[in-house]
Amino acid sequence: MTDPSPTDPALPGGGFGRQRQGAVYRDGVSGRTPAVPTAYPALRERAERMLSRKAYAYAAGSAGMESTDAANRAAFDRWRIVPRMLRDVSARDTSVELLGRRLESPLLLAPIGVLELAHTGADVAVARAAAAEGVPYILSTQASRPMEEVAAATGAAPRWFQLYWSRSEELVGSFLARAEAAGCEALVVTLDTTLLGWRARDLDLGSLPFSRGQGIAQYTSDPVFRRLAAERAAQPKTGPAPRVTPAAIGSLVSIARRHPGPTLRNLVSPLPRAAVETFLDLFSRQDLTWGDLARLRARTKLPIVLKGLQHPDDARRALDAGMDGVIVSNHGGRQVDGATGSLDALPGIVDAVGGRVPVLFDSGVRGGADVVKALALGARAVCVGRPYFYGLALAGEQGVREVIRNLRAELDLTMALAGCASLADLTPELLVRA
Repeated sequence: MTDPSPTDPALPGGGFGRQRQGAVYRDGVSGRTPAVPTAYPALRERAERMLSRKAYAYAAGSAGMESTDAANRAAFDRWRIVPRMLRDVSARDTSVELLGRRLESPLLLAPIGVLELAHTGADVAVARAAAAEGVPYILSTQASRPMEEVAAATGAAPRWFQLYWSRSEELVGSFLARAEAAGCEALVVTLDTTLLGWRARDLDLGSLPFSRGQGIAQYTSDPVFRRLAAERAAQPKTGPAPRVTPAAIGSLVSIARRHPGPTLRNLVSPLPRAAVETFLDLFSRQDLTWGDLARLRARTKLPIVLKGLQHPDDARRALDAGMDGVIVSNHGGRQVDGATGSLDALPGIVDAVGGRVPVLFDSGVRGGADVVKALALGARAVCVGRPYFYGLALAGEQGVREVIRNLRAELDLTMALAGCASLADLTPELLVRA
């Protein structure tokens, strides 16, 4: 399905939402329906049927009893929109300025690792979709394609780079240099994943994609990492030899297929397995402190946005450290079970920041009305994750494009029906506690 341009005279007026509706209904006359469901529950359910058990567990799972994931949704449900009548909303503006760039909508695609679990196009397909729809894409450190390849697919469209701070400072420096060279416009430092949370769905399946060579393309394409992996491969092997089982052989083949170079050569080379082992050793640091941000600030010219904040005092410390933005996020509930809902944390952080840097929001966003609520509570923009992963699983690049369009359309229509003509009209007065 191809949506017409906003100036297509064949469509009714009334903004992006009305145009999106018109395109869907017009296709319906010919018997064509959207590539992906337009509401999140059906989108998730259809993706579950499409994905493997391990892929769905990785995408849908959260920490422990998954109470934080539930808290994210409960936080949205505690707020209700109060529509106002007889306001001229015939012309609506959903654009926003963010880190010096004017964007058509307040949406960004959050970084998601191991996108090859959803679709062979992985990060490249997402990048093309984001570029086509004018939405910034935050490239993941745990990508299935190197950032240079993803940047080429993005073209001139905006892209940011998410950094997991590795135990190798040399590798961190290499990632920063590559991100700058690849045209990334900001650096997003994820703070809440110094360790992987207790993700029961993955644990019950014994499934860690990285141990099969998935989601480590940023590393295996990096010259510093490749040197470190080669040094490891040259060392004498110690410890017990792995058991030879069908599953172990399958994992070896998976690693060989994903490592750069011919698969047959990789099967007999020690380098692919050494790369996986090196990654698992270096993934992330647990001894970082606020003082380390000064070193990072000195190593890059890019704006730095801290992702994972939940407490106002941490937002104040981010300002003291000279950071350029913050993202209120609990990693979609994937790290700490029993934590507060991300939307509950948003107002306090907005107050602490006081407009000095943009506050972005992440975790639990499922539809356009959620975006309205987050913006009304003070977020400058909103990051979307699981919905586009499921769209990718169902229809590749086209699926991601439709998820973006549907979110933009519902945002636009919700604004209009609530009596809001621009994002500036989305204020706390629009909401009441349920």
